[in-house]
Amino acid sequence: MTTVITVPPTLDEEGFEQVLEQLAPLPADAKILVDARHTTWASPYGLTAMLTLGQTRAERPAFAVPEKDTTASYWARAAFFEHAEELFDLHGSYPKKSGGDSGVLLEITPIGKSEDVHEVVGRIQVKAAQIIAKELNIDPKATVGFAMTLSEVCQNIIEHAGRGGWVAVQTYKWTKRLGRRVVQIAVCDAGMGFRQSLESAPGKVLSDRWDDGAALEDAVVRGVSRFRDPGRGQGLAGVRRYVGRWEGKLSVRSGTARIALIPAWDEDLPLIEKLSPFPGSQLQVTLPERVMK
Repeated sequence: MTTVITVPPTLDEEGFEQVLEQLAPLPADAKILVDARHTTWASPYGLTAMLTLGQTRAERPAFAVPEKDTTASYWARAAFFEHAEELFDLHGSYPKKSGGDSGVLLEITPIGKSEDVHEVVGRIQVKAAQIIAKELNIDPKATVGFAMTLSEVCQNIIEHAGRGGWVAVQTYKWTKRLGRRVVQIAVCDAGMGFRQSLESAPGKVLSDRWDDGAALEDAVVRGVSRFRDPGRGQGLAGVRRYVGRWEGKLSVRSGTARIALIPAWDEDLPLIEKLSPFPGSQLQVTLPERVMK
């Protein structure tokens, strides 16, 4: 028997949680059909997380693609179908990758080794410089920090995931929350996750309240790393500082918890626990357009 997993109209952080809630009671080898026929919008996080979901299934899942032409066209430009073909049995008609970037700064790109990170950063730097200065009204010098942020969040996969992941970057007008333009970086993997990574540190002493939430607090807030080398664990701290400086939002999900750096324009919770379990880590950075005073 095949279980139908319904993808909501909006596939973003919240929408993906709805997908995971439906998956939670099922074993990894259950036959599923992921039904995205009525999905009309997806964020970079939603698309990369969906590919990550495909990696976690023991039985190759079926996937019904969006029926709306403009949605399927964007997903094609973002390279979703190109990668989804390797993980899902796709049902429905969809375009092969089409021309025009439609705000896609970096289409979905696999990250498996350090060379991939260097290539990603190199490809996006020129585009990012234009977007940051012209569309977000942020000092052009911030491009260096943006490239550093992109590099660090991708490097996180290499060092902690134990398997490959995905990165995507897009700019769009975020009508739902802000009414202004944003740039969003999404990096998702289905690897070991933060808790297991930190547990593997030599001599790690686990506290009474050691769980996914505590692991995220250690890694994201305190800069703790499983590596003993000086300076390790500072990557995410640097990302946090950069995102905070530009009034952006950083959220990291791992296991059954999600931690977030909340700017004034957002009403999210800093720590959410007891989420539906999901392997690896899923990270999102959102930088908003600066309002000129």
